[in-house]
Amino acid sequence: MAKLISVNVGLPKDVEWRGQRVHTGIWKQAVDGRRAVRRLNVDGDGQGDLAGHGGEQRAVFVYQQSSYDFWARTLRRDDFTLGQFGENFTVEGLPDTEVRIGDRYRIGGATFEVTQPRVTCYRVGIRMNDPQMPARLVAEGRPGFYVRVLEEGDVAAGDEIVLLARNAASVSVAEVDALLYRPGPDPAKIRRALAVPALSPGWRTSLEAILARPPGATGNPGLATVDLSQAAHTGFRAARITGLAPVTADVRSVALEAADGSDLDAAKPGQFVVLKAQVAPDAAPLVRSYSISGVPDSRHYELGVKCEPYGAMGRYLSGQARAGDAIEISAPRGTFVLNDSERTAVFMSAGIGITPVLAMLKALAARRSARPVWWLYGARNSDEHPFAAEVRGLLTGLANARAHVRYSRPGEKDVPGADFDSTGRVDADLIRELGIGTDAEFYLCGPPGFMRELPAELASTGVAPADIHSEVFGAGPSITPGIAGAPRPAPHAPSGTAGTGPVVSFARSGLNVSWDARFGSILEFAEACDVPVRWSCRVGVCHTCESGLISGDVAYEPQPLQLPGAGNVLICCAVPISETVVDL
Repeated sequence: MAKLISVNVGLPKDVEWRGQRVHTGIWKQAVDGRRAVRRLNVDGDGQGDLAGHGGEQRAVFVYQQSSYDFWARTLRRDDFTLGQFGENFTVEGLPDTEVRIGDRYRIGGATFEVTQPRVTCYRVGIRMNDPQMPARLVAEGRPGFYVRVLEEGDVAAGDEIVLLARNAASVSVAEVDALLYRPGPDPAKIRRALAVPALSPGWRTSLEAILARPPGATGNPGLATVDLSQAAHTGFRAARITGLAPVTADVRSVALEAADGSDLDAAKPGQFVVLKAQVAPDAAPLVRSYSISGVPDSRHYELGVKCEPYGAMGRYLSGQARAGDAIEISAPRGTFVLNDSERTAVFMSAGIGITPVLAMLKALAARRSARPVWWLYGARNSDEHPFAAEVRGLLTGLANARAHVRYSRPGEKDVPGADFDSTGRVDADLIRELGIGTDAEFYLCGPPGFMRELPAELASTGVAPADIHSEVFGAGPSITPGIAGAPRPAPHAPSGTAGTGPVVSFARSGLNVSWDARFGSILEFAEACDVPVRWSCRVGVCHTCESGLISGDVAYEPQPLQLPGAGNVLICCAVPISETVVDL
């Protein structure tokens, strides 16, 4: 008979880790007497990161005494205390290989239903003083599991655990954990797991994504935060600049073609390429990503480049570069692409954010699409309104296109109704004023403030999140769970003596730095450079850190449980072994 050995609780607290403060509830202590179990947790307990732990589906975490015994033998440790793995219930029996998703148990006066395995993250490594622990839990098939509370009640150490119901067609906790985190999942087992109503929504979405992966695709779409369906090959190819023309005072149109005149890699409307320019023999090459602004064409690419005062690539393209000069380009990348749909497309952009949506508009115009289109654009005034005449011409060629341009500070020469339609900024209020339905597809691109606020504003009006597509210029938002937020400086070389290894370029951040072997991974190197990064487990399990590998070769130390998609890299456990460019 299974039995509850210990009830463990703990409130979130801040702990020091690698010079940072981590907010976590993984420190649990055994308590005496009976404890009430509520819908969301055990009395006296709390979760520090509700994105990965807690909530109705993850109200109580269960871990087994047999796994304690296993880890004590395997790790040769004798310092464990109950609650060490962050569990609320330490139990005798209920191994992960036998407990099934959807099993229902009565413990004391409460009833529970098994919903999913543990979500692995770096904090269990902190608690165990073993950074590899998140990977070990998955590799050994001992994750533990979460339950939701069907009937509230009180529990205490010593209570028997009574099985109330079991779906014989379900899958075990260990099996469903392997389906998500290990390579080569069995589609039949995924379908069995998806057929269990008790499976938590997060795991359901991830397994559905794996099941929908097209033949020949690489990587794990159930884990990656990047869209693997748009995988691009790594490396640069030789190209030449065929045209440079001013668009506004600080925007240049740049045309490129392959150096040997061959076809370029196919691009989709909205994608970007990375440019690599050697502007001086003794200097590191400049590396920067730019959206393709022209109609996708196999013979040439058109880019719209904003030449920032302190942007090295922009200064090069606006001052030093000439038609015929050599340059290198990557394959097109990016998931911000125009869907093949007949639904209304609403293009909302500001400033140089016009470039990817301009490519989308050109693609619709090229095929004389009858698709309903709204073009909403914001600029300061006509002097800072790139491609204005070109856009007006494109819109007149579309049967169902309407536009509204807003200037925040119109100039004296700007004529309302001709140069612009209203004063202000492009925002969700404009959608309401124009009567644009929330059932449209929205494509957004613009400066940081625009991109920070507009998606949430649109969602608050009733637009489905799946219908809001966006592109962020520069580095994307960080994902650093539990880390106390603090202002960060602009990306920079790490402190101390410069490294002597291969150059690592962070394309979105515009930073080129020689690798330093004192850092254990590209992730740690990026953090030392204050480059925005995304991560969770830090040991190659969760794939949160998966990023585009524009060029270069890496080695994995340690080897991840599952390799990333083609053209990508897991920066948390990768080190460069040649000159490397990462899409960060």
